[in-house]
Amino acid sequence: MTDRSHFTFFHTHRVRWAEVDAQAIVFNANYFVFVDHAVSEYFRAVDLMWDRTKELGCDFFTVNANCNFRSPARLDDLIEIGFRCQRFGTSSVEYAFAIYRDGELLADGSMTYVCADIETRRPIPLPAAYTDAITAFEKTPPQQRQAA
Repeated sequence: MTDRSHFTFFHTHRVRWAEVDAQAIVFNANYFVFVDHAVSEYFRAVDLMWDRTKELGCDFFTVNANCNFRSPARLDDLIEIGFRCQRFGTSSVEYAFAIYRDGELLADGSMTYVCADIETRRPIPLPAAYTDAITAFEKTPPQQRQAA
């Protein structure tokens, strides 16, 4: 999902020297570092930081992450990372991200997390408080898992 209008949340980041390679473009793995920072700020905005999810009796683990590299970010670029929830499963949640510079799409992708019991680390259903907080925050509602 690369349409900026679908994103409620954006995090701005200026590309630093340590994040570029010898060509002065962002090293590919750093795009996930940028997204990880946006993830933290997104959950801060939604009031679902990791200590809050622990109160709900669960933890989240990344099970899939992918990124499509469209155009390189460069040293000192001011980039915007859009992050949003796009789909709820029974015990999983899929987030979409897109990285822009001056409105140009540089990269996009998704990350899937599984909700797990803190003690057993086995998948459990997403808590209603979690899905309700995200649904209230997002301007484009997340899709729901289709019943089989």
